[in-house]
Amino acid sequence: MSEVFGRHDFGLSEAEEKRAAHLHESSIIIDTLFQGPCGRRSFTSAMVERLKKQYERHRSAMQAVLDAWSMPFRMALDGEFPPLRETWEASGITGASRQTIGFPITPESDPYAQAMEWYSLHQAQFDRFDWLDKALVAEDFRVAKRAGKRVGFLNSQNTLDIGLQLDRLDQFHRFGMRMIQLTYNTVNHVGGGSYDRVDCGVTNFGSKVIDRMNGLGILVDISHCGRQTTLDACKLSKSPVVASHTAAWGLFEHVRNKKDDELRAIADTGGYVGIYCLRQFLTDAKVPSIDAFLDHVDHVCDVVGWEHVGIGSDWPVQQPEWTDRLFATTMGETGADSRGGFDAPRSLVGFDDIRDFPNITRGLVKRGYSDEQIRGILGENFLRVFEAVCG
Repeated sequence: MSEVFGRHDFGLSEAEEKRAAHLHESSIIIDTLFQGPCGRRSFTSAMVERLKKQYERHRSAMQAVLDAWSMPFRMALDGEFPPLRETWEASGITGASRQTIGFPITPESDPYAQAMEWYSLHQAQFDRFDWLDKALVAEDFRVAKRAGKRVGFLNSQNTLDIGLQLDRLDQFHRFGMRMIQLTYNTVNHVGGGSYDRVDCGVTNFGSKVIDRMNGLGILVDISHCGRQTTLDACKLSKSPVVASHTAAWGLFEHVRNKKDDELRAIADTGGYVGIYCLRQFLTDAKVPSIDAFLDHVDHVCDVVGWEHVGIGSDWPVQQPEWTDRLFATTMGETGADSRGGFDAPRSLVGFDDIRDFPNITRGLVKRGYSDEQIRGILGENFLRVFEAVCG
């Protein structure tokens, strides 16, 4: 029997179900940290065996995870993987971030060269999939919605790949980059990370990076940044700042979550806060459900107003269960420690697959949000910021 997604039991009435279905179908839905569209269910035994053989050759946990993340894209480009399109369309998501990976696989590897590999992989999809376009300006999302297509916008979760070369930001913008996270967990040339023992704040070079990003029209993302780096970025940026994927410290104290004053600082720039769906960052409940995600949406809406809130799911990751045991290792290599919780199950009941995205809309209906508020949280709030920064 095939699995059914997007039907978490919220106790909705028939009228509420119809309203939720209409909202999900008609809204522009944007996931600002999209790790899909596939997940563990999409990987066949043959695909997993191929990954295992590759791992036996290189023995790198980071490379194994990246191989798993890229495999559905590469197979789809060869015409061998229909689920890439099918799962994305089943989610109802109109537009989503498409991440370039600029993390060193080994201490000797070149983050810039690695980012170029992911740029080319995503560009090949934009060039060859007739159902997927690249979003460079806000209108691209609206056009895609009217045409029944999907769009991706390029983002990066680190600035390691620019090194100390500001002009690489100009190059990345020409490629289509529209959102860059200043730091990923640990300190770099730009600022401090959320897992660092000491948060240095934004550096002198970092202030130049922010200024150049403002001038080019690239969103400043501070999701994985430390507290002082977050506050500094909000003061230094002349454009709205985003936390593409985070949650509320005031509801659950975790280093990856933002305190209320950080949330207010982001909102004061005219910015945006995307709430993620990772269990270990939302709650310590033994059997966590999508209600934990909705609790954080409620809290951030209460603190800064619903106009600044959206969705950056960040889960489920596009990988089979086989690489889950390697994922905790890769997160440790990128700065996360035991507080990350990546060695434990992470899915929420009601959000275990990207095809569960309708549960977010249904849950917002259950929580009593108006149609305008729901459309805003689903995508219009981010689209407003994207338009203000990118055009």
